[in-house]
Amino acid sequence: MKIQKSLLFLFLMLTFVGFSQSTTTYRAEKDKVHNLIHTKLKVDFNFKEKQLNGEAWITAKPHFYTTNKIELDAKAMLIHKVSFEEKTLSYNYDGTKLLIDLPKEYTRNQEFTIYVKYTARPEKVKQKGSAAITDAKGLYFINADGLDKKKPTQIWTQGETEANSCWFPTIDSPNQKTSQELYITVPNKFVTLSNGELVSQTKNGTNRTDYWKMDQKHAPYLFFMGVGEFEIIKDNYKNIPVDYYVEKEYAPYAKDIFGKTPAMMAFFSTILGVEYPWNKYSQIVGRDYVSGAMENTTAVIHGEQAYQKPGQLIDDNVQENTIAHELFHHWFGDLVTTESWSNLTLNESFANYSEYLWREHAYGKLDADMHLFEDTKMYLDGQDFDKHLVRFNYDDKEDMFDLVSYNKGGAILHMLRNYLGDEAFFEGLKNYLTAFKYQAAEAHQLRLTLEKVTGKDLNWFFNQWYFGSGHPKIEVSYDYNTIQNTVTVNLIQLQRNPFKFPFAIDIFEKGKRTRHNVFVEGKDASFTFPYTKQPTLIQVNADGVLLCEITENKVLSDYIFQLKNAENFAHRREALLEVAQKQEEKDAFNAIEEALEDASYKIRILALENIDLINKFSKKSAIKKITQMANNDSKTLVQAAAIETLGKLTDPELKSFFAKALESTSYAVLGNGLVAMYYVDKPLAIAKSKELPDEVRKILATPLTRIFIEEKDVNELPFIAKSVLSGMFLNGDDTTKVLYQKAFKQISESDNSEAIQNIVDDMVVKGGQFKSFNFDKVVINLMRTMIQEQEKKNTATSIKNTEIIKEAMAKLL
Repeated sequence: MKIQKSLLFLFLMLTFVGFSQSTTTYRAEKDKVHNLIHTKLKVDFNFKEKQLNGEAWITAKPHFYTTNKIELDAKAMLIHKVSFEEKTLSYNYDGTKLLIDLPKEYTRNQEFTIYVKYTARPEKVKQKGSAAITDAKGLYFINADGLDKKKPTQIWTQGETEANSCWFPTIDSPNQKTSQELYITVPNKFVTLSNGELVSQTKNGTNRTDYWKMDQKHAPYLFFMGVGEFEIIKDNYKNIPVDYYVEKEYAPYAKDIFGKTPAMMAFFSTILGVEYPWNKYSQIVGRDYVSGAMENTTAVIHGEQAYQKPGQLIDDNVQENTIAHELFHHWFGDLVTTESWSNLTLNESFANYSEYLWREHAYGKLDADMHLFEDTKMYLDGQDFDKHLVRFNYDDKEDMFDLVSYNKGGAILHMLRNYLGDEAFFEGLKNYLTAFKYQAAEAHQLRLTLEKVTGKDLNWFFNQWYFGSGHPKIEVSYDYNTIQNTVTVNLIQLQRNPFKFPFAIDIFEKGKRTRHNVFVEGKDASFTFPYTKQPTLIQVNADGVLLCEITENKVLSDYIFQLKNAENFAHRREALLEVAQKQEEKDAFNAIEEALEDASYKIRILALENIDLINKFSKKSAIKKITQMANNDSKTLVQAAAIETLGKLTDPELKSFFAKALESTSYAVLGNGLVAMYYVDKPLAIAKSKELPDEVRKILATPLTRIFIEEKDVNELPFIAKSVLSGMFLNGDDTTKVLYQKAFKQISESDNSEAIQNIVDDMVVKGGQFKSFNFDKVVINLMRTMIQEQEKKNTATSIKNTEIIKEAMAKLL
């Protein structure tokens, strides 16, 4: 499962999920009373009622103890029949659990198959989702009645954590494994996707039954079913089919979006020493999907954010990390599965770290380190210090899907890899995957496997990082002995429980960097190093591997040197932000100008965003450099940032650069070019904004909103309204948020009924989507603000608008 890295995700995590580490309830692995063996399903759909008609054949056997009953999870269903070999069985059903009386007592060596005929009613399900998975009804009908002509009719499922039991009876626990067969009957116009192989298709008038089969065992939450009108773009890895299911509009771009998948399969198979273990790999994009993506075995579903046009892909394929993440789950999560949600790290931390591994392989260590920094920063900026990575006490299983299980867990694996070394780390992973394939596992089994390979005791590492909470918060000071020519680096850990860790210290002396690798054993530690000339800079955590917070006193000259010479991306970034605050000093300004040529494109962008071109120093060389970047930088995102920086000068002499930007194939460059042009030639910018195709206008909503709000163009308010809620809570930085708050105010105070309708329609959708986290209440408060603004006007139009808002509000109340 890939969570969406967005402001809304953080908003939900920090606002609604809460900060408590635990409850007094111990969340054990679910007892294995029975073991699932095989699951056979036959399903068809009632689109009008949003229901599934199903038949299930569940083959199981007692795990150890003799038993004459079996309990299945079956949420909000109508149970029509339960039988064994045509003999009706008695059962009790409370709307959640189906307790069946078996025809006799069975021992652990005796299999049996139970038949259940049922109707699944996902709209009747009452269980909450999480900040990562915003709903939990298992089965989703999208535009089932077909009335929305702008949205296709689709069906898709979402099983994690325990929601597949909303559409078929099973033992819905991650420590179960079962093979499967699935017969899906749909109208002929639809294609289907499920786990494993499509064995046959049988037409019956206007309908067709697709038979999917998977012989390998996997957990019930990984069952998947997708239905809709999709183009299937075919690819392959060796002799394994790799397919991309997309809507027709995006078929020409499917390989641009997903085409690195075979290379990822090859890389992961090689680095893990375990070949991709399944018989196919398909990816599908679902409308209104409730998360980022999901690793259903051989049938991954992505949310609509995967859909991108060439003008976006040239800037950055925002789905590439997710593609790697879900693929890696096919080893960590699908092949070997966490035995309980408490051990979710065995699934999600590995998938998170796969993003680093892929980026390191494909684009180099610098690119991977930039990604790791951003992931780690999300964790550090959150409020999860007191949560254990493996935690057996939590309020709800959904709470495990957080920045600790994902981002912190990925950083911990990076530290573990660094400590063990690549050869030992990856050999350990190979042995772990081999030993527990098609089984469930817990964190201790990972530790024991790594210990067996390396001969090292790793209890200390797992106790503090897996079974403990927090991270080192280190205060650093330096003592120089000018008589003995030594420097002592002093480290004090400020958090309650001290950590042990390897630590890299770089000493820069006479233009040369020397790396010292030390090991910190306790709360206080000091390390003394000789020098011949007093060091220019001492850089602690020099390789950026340790997950920590560091406090130390540095002066401007330290940061300038660090910006120019530090090896790690995070340290250069830190230095740039400090130096940028002192640009009234010439050395600082010059350092920022030099940073425009940094190897990291994100440092270049940060330098562009922070350089002060209105100061007492000559800015000609900097502007010349920025114009060259606008034209020629290897990254279009840097070109776009350069255009934005030049645009702030509102200099008509730069118009030719902005005009060139308006012809760019990059949407980032085009968008910033429009805004920059607006401040030097309004008519040209406005004309260009209005002649863009609708699909491009939608992608460029934020720069166009900036222009239209500044222009007070009421005719564009309906267009702006469709993006306001996302702009305020979902996408972008603080500047974007402020822009859309301003847009919300303009719409709230306007007479534009179409804009009012568009914004409240979006509020109803998103308020309902995130209702589990009281986001509907946030939306309702916004609606009340709109009503107040309309009631102030007391006109026929405002009365009409008030009714529109109240009608929408009623849908959420």
